[in-house]
Amino acid sequence: MKLDPQNIDQSVIKLAADIILQGGLVAFPTETVYGLGANALDERAVIKIFQAKRRPMDNPIIVHVADIEDVWVLAEEVPPSAELLMKRFWPGPLTFVLLRSELVPDVVTARLPSVCIRMPIHPVASRLISTAGVPIAAPSANLAGRPSPTTAQHVINDLWGEVDVILDAGETDYGLDSTILDLTCKPPTILRPGPITLEELRAVLGDVEVHPVAKAELTVEAAVAKSPGMKHKHYAPRAQMTLVEGDVEQIPSKINDLYSYYKGVEKSVGILATQETCDKYEAERVKVLGTRSNLKSIAKNLFKLLREFDDEGVDIILAEGVKPIGIGLAIMNRLRKASSLIVRVGPH
Repeated sequence: MKLDPQNIDQSVIKLAADIILQGGLVAFPTETVYGLGANALDERAVIKIFQAKRRPMDNPIIVHVADIEDVWVLAEEVPPSAELLMKRFWPGPLTFVLLRSELVPDVVTARLPSVCIRMPIHPVASRLISTAGVPIAAPSANLAGRPSPTTAQHVINDLWGEVDVILDAGETDYGLDSTILDLTCKPPTILRPGPITLEELRAVLGDVEVHPVAKAELTVEAAVAKSPGMKHKHYAPRAQMTLVEGDVEQIPSKINDLYSYYKGVEKSVGILATQETCDKYEAERVKVLGTRSNLKSIAKNLFKLLREFDDEGVDIILAEGVKPIGIGLAIMNRLRKASSLIVRVGPH
């Protein structure tokens, strides 16, 4: 069902909210990616999310709220740091990990003592949650392990027949999943980088760390996943992807070498390039992510272009890396987790 975010049809929202309250599944847009929502307080409804996505049960789900007061209902304790961050970044693409209250079903938290909570700023998401009157548990509305969905068509491609209603409000703003910050430890630690950057969090809190798994520099997983994105393969296209990162002057040469090799063994190859280097490739399929001078453009297009290459049936994707600074850390987290091979060029 299509919705105009600037002129929301409340009858459509009411229909979707009723489905949530009846234990059904609703796919809806947020400012980050499309979410697959169920009543977070209904254990049987949340189990349907895992079944529809084929999601491992040890992967906790973010709970979305429309009222800050709900945080005190879902969390056992809310530290002053959380209140500071809420004032600065909520509603918005920042998720907190807090000690959970007894109200939250075990299935939502993967039986952990903590719960992930965020307040989306997208008007459709906010209206759906407030109309339903319950917190909504919602991971990304895709098959587990696939690139996150940034359009309703991506949801249709992955989950048609598994969802009661898909609310289509166009392309999402950020194109990357929310930042997840663990506030149950000291110092606060980023478990998944996203649109709210390390630098922005440090400007508010001072000392903030990045979990080694969040950097995705090594093929390691957390023994226990306190948030989505810490275990299991994520964001991966069907094609085998190689990421080339490091010295931007040397990246095109290495990608061209790899392209020649794969063409020699009769593989169909696509290249994910940036505006600055796209003219250095002779490949037939080159897609431009955006410009290195505005990494938000790259973040917005990443999942969409990975899915486009899958639709075109390429065997191999060769992708350029970016500097892991600002939102670049989130971009590199997604690229590294989606890649089968990482090649580093230049000094490192």
